[in-house]
Amino acid sequence: MPKRLKELAILVTGRRYSSKVEWWVHAREAEAAGIDKAVIEAINTAASVELADDEWAVYEFARQLHETGYVSAPVYDAITQTFGERGVVELTALVGYYTMVSMTLNAHQIPLPKGQESGLAPLNLGRLVTLKPAIKKKGQ
Repeated sequence: MPKRLKELAILVTGRRYSSKVEWWVHAREAEAAGIDKAVIEAINTAASVELADDEWAVYEFARQLHETGYVSAPVYDAITQTFGERGVVELTALVGYYTMVSMTLNAHQIPLPKGQESGLAPLNLGRLVTLKPAIKKKGQ
């Protein structure tokens, strides 16, 4: 799975848990890997986001897994068709791993480097953030 799509899943996870350190690190990594700034900001503010097919599938996989503990058949199938069974396992493990990272950073209140701001919008402080379903870009 390309780095930009991994970073997208990590952003969805960091936003779900409002992990300031995770967001600070991975918002920059996602942009460097090719995720559009407007997409990063939409995730940050839990706004609607329109995504290309591959980004849509990864975003929805991570969003649904966080929100319900499951993934719908169309999203699961989209990941499987694009990345195979190994890709589904890799994405599930990635989301699970960064969930643990987010929780660890939050539980221990790990600070940002001195003088840094996370850039994370203050949504639902102390609660999980629910992201809106993504919209597939037309013409894809």
